[in-house]
This record gives sequence, structure tokens and C-alpha cells, in this order.
Amino acid sequence: MILKAIIIALYALMIIGVGIAGMRKTKSFSDFFLGGGNVGPWMTAFSYGTAYFSAVVFIGFAGKVGWGFGYSGIWIGVFNALIGVLGVWALMGWKIKKISIDMNIHTMSEFLEKRYNSPFIKLFASIAIFIFMIPYSAAVFIGLSYLFQSSFPGIEYWHAVAFMGVFTTIYLVLGGYKSMTMIDTIFGMIMILGVIMLYGFTLNKGGGLEGITSTLNGIQPKLTQMIGPPGWWPLFSLIFLTSIAPFAMPQLVQKFYAIKDRRSIKIGMFASTFFALLIGCIAYFLGSTTQVFINEANSPDIFINGQVNVDALMPELLTKVIPDSLSIIILLLILSASMSTLASLVLISSSSLTKDFYAGFINKNVGDKKLTTLMRFSSAFFVLLSVIIALIKPDSIVAILGISWGAIGSCFLGPFIWGLFGKWTNKIGAITASILALFICLGLYIYGFSSPEAGTIGMLSSLVITPLVSLIVKTK
Repeated sequence: MILKAIIIALYALMIIGVGIAGMRKTKSFSDFFLGGGNVGPWMTAFSYGTAYFSAVVFIGFAGKVGWGFGYSGIWIGVFNALIGVLGVWALMGWKIKKISIDMNIHTMSEFLEKRYNSPFIKLFASIAIFIFMIPYSAAVFIGLSYLFQSSFPGIEYWHAVAFMGVFTTIYLVLGGYKSMTMIDTIFGMIMILGVIMLYGFTLNKGGGLEGITSTLNGIQPKLTQMIGPPGWWPLFSLIFLTSIAPFAMPQLVQKFYAIKDRRSIKIGMFASTFFALLIGCIAYFLGSTTQVFINEANSPDIFINGQVNVDALMPELLTKVIPDSLSIIILLLILSASMSTLASLVLISSSSLTKDFYAGFINKNVGDKKLTTLMRFSSAFFVLLSVIIALIKPDSIVAILGISWGAIGSCFLGPFIWGLFGKWTNKIGAITASILALFICLGLYIYGFSSPEAGTIGMLSSLVITPLVSLIVKTK
């Protein structure tokens, strides 16, 4: 226990040190938000990958999906890598970078405003980003807090949430994107080492792949089939939500505004795809083994009236397959993934409040120094709101993430994709798609659809409504 605390303290000091180093290199808003737009391929690749995967994936998604879907959940990791990473980099990476230079833009909201000549869509986008990024960030805090509770028995949930909130604020407010990219490479290496260790220990504990497969077959044969027990539609919804949403997720699109040049995109594309395949596939494989190691008899604390707490599955699994002497490495794995994701979310959300809303509508002549200062304050404010929601714990991690990604994807997927590749789409189509698809997503969720299903339908609606309305309603 003492050794774990010492290592975590050293880890925290290292990150704060990088934050201070990043602060010294941060001279402008562009430095704070985009690292000056001159970030190399390896830093960007690790930054993209670590922003994609967090405690939400390892703790929430991997546990719940693996428990219900078995091996078929691994398809999510495969498609995340091939579509959500390789597809995004190959189809959109250079195009986004070039447009950011040609239009002199820093955010997705600014792109939508200039592409569709509509201040309204910029306002709507900035509000939507700020609102729906908060629950996503809260989900990361919740996942991390579950992990801290399992790693440090006796620690209270709110202590873990508060510690992570303060830690994230200090780390990010100091240096912004400069700090984030400097540390993401280290985070990525820790993640690679951690998942390989996890995979090896899990196989060893379960009697190898053959032993794990045999045990799952004995529990439910469909757990080892290509389509797990819930069926194809729930699986498709999870794949679509997590693989297609990255095409219009502001915190991931930002990476291309910041990257150095076209050559860097080519290098970064392969590096980030390999990283995503390794991390994603192993995470969902580990999730599929939860039913091998966990049941109500040996883990009664995570079952309530016969129903398992899916958010507690992965922390419980880790305690059963990882030797206590090495558990600190796994804690650092989840912590590393989550810190990068939190940093990306905080930067994007605070920029929507300061750059898009304040500088765009309240004080258009705000100076660069004041804008950077406001970014720091709004970053701390965003973390505070996320921590408050995490303390409330409104729903499971998967539900919170699903509705957050679904809502953002519904708002932006159609207008952003068609805005990049379809010159004939207009502001009426874009505005209609953003508003209507968002209401479809939220309405279906309120009606009773699962968050991945609601998000998938909302995103599909966004892709269809944008060109359809543009064809029907012509603008000058």
C-alpha cells in the first residue's frame, strides 16, 4: 500500500513537472490550445490514441460489453482501430489540417461558422460541446474512482474523485496542449506495457486461450461466437457509435489542427492505428473474460439482488488476475489513459466557452493574453462541473459515455462530414441536421432506447438530414 502511494506521488510530480515545462513554452492562445500547430507525428499519434481510450473503455465499456457479448465485443476494438483511427486519419487528417490553415480556424465551431456562413451554428455548436462534454468527463472520473477504490481499500469514492479533479486541473491549467503532448508519449508507452502484461496474466490465470474459451462455452456457448447473446443490432450500435463518432468528435479533430504537416499525418496514421488495435482488442478481450473469473459466490460485493454492477467488473477482474506486487502498473495504465482523455475534453470544452462563445459573441476584440488566461479559468470550471456530476453518479459509465458521444455525434457528424466533402450542402441543411438529429438522439434515449442505440440512430439521421434538406431548401 505504501509503495503504491509513493509511486503515485512520484507519477503526479512527474506530470506536474511536465506541466511547468509546458507553461514555460506557452506564449499564446495557439500554444495553449494547439501547441502552436507544430506538433510532430509520434506525439500526435500517442495523443490521439490516449484521448480515444480511457478509464471509460477499460472500466466501463470493456466490463459491460465483455460480460454481455463475450468474444464478439472484440469486434468493437477492431472497428475502432480500422475506422475510428485509420479511416479518420486517412480520409480526413490532411484535409482538416489544410482547411484549418486556409480558413485560419482553431475549433470545429469556427469551421462550421465559416463553412456555412452561419453565426448561429457556431453558437449552437459551442453550447452543445460544453454541455455534452461534461458527462463524458464525469464518466472518466467515475471509472478512475472505481479503480482507486479497488487499488486502495478503505479510500472513499469522493476522495478519489476530488483528488483526480485537483490533479487534472493543476496539470492542464499549467501548460495546456504543450504539456499534454509532451506527456502523452509517456502515457502511451505505459499503456502498451500495461495491456501486454494484463493480457499475459489473464491468459495464464485462465488456463490459456483454450481454457478461457472452454469455460465461456460452459457458461453460455454464444459468448464465444461472432455475435454474442444480445444480438447483432446492439453490437452494431456499439461499433457504429464508437467507430463513426470520432469522425466528428471535437477533441479528436483538434489533433489534426495541431499536427505539423502532411508527412507527419502519414507517419502518425500507422502509429496510432497499431496503438488502437493493441489497446482496443486487448481491452475488450479482457472484458470478455469477466464471466470466467467473476461470479456471485467469489465476488458478492459487486452483485446487488443478483444483478452485477458492470462498472465494478474490471476493477474486480484486475484484483483476481494481477499479482498485488504488479497492480501499480495497471493502475498507472488506466490513469495514463484517462489523464490524456480528460485533458483533451477539458481543452475542447473550455475553448467552446472562451474562443467560440466569449470571443465569438461577447468580446470579439479580446486580446490573446486575456483569452489564454480565460482558457485556464474555464478549464478549472469545467473540471469542477465534471467532478460534481461524478459525485452524483447519475448512471452507469456506458450509459453516460453513450449519450455523450451520441449527442455530440448527432450534432456534428452530418454537418462536419458533408461540410468537408460536399460543397453543395448549405447552412439550412446543417442547422436542421444538428438540431433535429440531437433531438432524435435525446428523445429516443428518454423514450427507453439504450444510449448506443439512440446515439447510432441520431448520427445516422444527421448524415441523412444534412444533404436531404440542402437539396430541398436552396440558399443564396
